[in-house]
Amino acid sequence: MTTVLIVDDQPLQRFGFRMLLESAPGTQVVGEAANGAEAVRQAAALRPDVVLMDVRMPGMDGIEATRRIVASGGRSRVLVLTTFDLDDYAHAALRAGASGFLLKDALPEELLAGIRAVAGGDAVIAPGLTRRLLDAYAHRLPGAAPESAQDHPRLRTLTEREYQILVAIGQGWSNGEIAARLVLSESTVKTHVGRVLAKIGARDRIQAVILAYDLGLVRPHPATDG
Repeated sequence: MTTVLIVDDQPLQRFGFRMLLESAPGTQVVGEAANGAEAVRQAAALRPDVVLMDVRMPGMDGIEATRRIVASGGRSRVLVLTTFDLDDYAHAALRAGASGFLLKDALPEELLAGIRAVAGGDAVIAPGLTRRLLDAYAHRLPGAAPESAQDHPRLRTLTEREYQILVAIGQGWSNGEIAARLVLSESTVKTHVGRVLAKIGARDRIQAVILAYDLGLVRPHPATDG
């Protein structure tokens, strides 16, 4: 059973999410919060598997609440809800430690699948969307020069192959794309990805992408239409 804490300042929005989640097998709503401060308190008390987090709320917003929930070291993982015109907030939420984000108008099955994925330790955002989002805001990241990155403490234990895998993750490639480009089986790539995440202390692929951009391993792609 996946337990969920719903955080949104709109009562009707919370009611809609509760109705959806309670009608789905395998999910249980254990609480609701109308602002970030309340979300932090309830996450500590209820220890839900997933916190379904709105971003813009009065008082403490969802970004600061995400930061505090993740920093507490508890079991709860945060899934942020956003819209395309709030990509800036979504990026900040990722930096705060969120495990991914979905659009508020996502289809019910997409939301449920995203909650299950986050509860299982995966990131819910598609690799392509990760790349587009970070490309849009990567100029804000104080990346180190690529040639110095391998000396970074979090990368020193990586093998040459694992370093290649990290760069590929930073590019937003899926396991299948990595396997094809590096001529590996997908099962081997999955094993490498798990080892890379463990060695660099990343909770999921999204945090690995953030690190790759931070260290200058990956640079923004030129903007394209479509």
